[in-house]
Amino acid sequence: MASVEKLPMLAEGYEKLIAELKALREERPKIVDAIEEARAHGDLSENAEYHAAKERQGQVEATIADLEDKVSRANIIDPTSLSGDRIVFGATVTLLDEDEKPVRYQIVGPYEADAKVGRISYNSPLGRALIGRRVDDEVEVTVPSGDRFYLVEKIEFI
Repeated sequence: MASVEKLPMLAEGYEKLIAELKALREERPKIVDAIEEARAHGDLSENAEYHAAKERQGQVEATIADLEDKVSRANIIDPTSLSGDRIVFGATVTLLDEDEKPVRYQIVGPYEADAKVGRISYNSPLGRALIGRRVDDEVEVTVPSGDRFYLVEKIEFI
């Protein structure tokens, strides 16, 4: 029997998934109403509103199924309950780049990642390179723009 892989995520990411799922479930009746209204217009073969509503219904149902799967496999991790001297999921890491400029990232799940706000996925190239590292470790990561080098300056669980 296949094992179900748990998805690590922060509570904030979990709440975001739940909110998105709730919004899509609330959209379902509106789509059904749109389909019924379009059906009332007659010939379905050339009815753009009907086809658009059916397509949206398919998209919403697929997204709901995907979100329900993610929510059911969620493994919520509270970074403040973690400790240690190694980088793990949920850790906030301060790195020094090649120019000695500090950059700060939190290691999160793939559905929470947003590099613009300092959140990188544990399975991104940099995330994979950081997991298990300690303060003062040097990290080399290959990204599309070339090789990058970092020094782990600080590990926090906040």
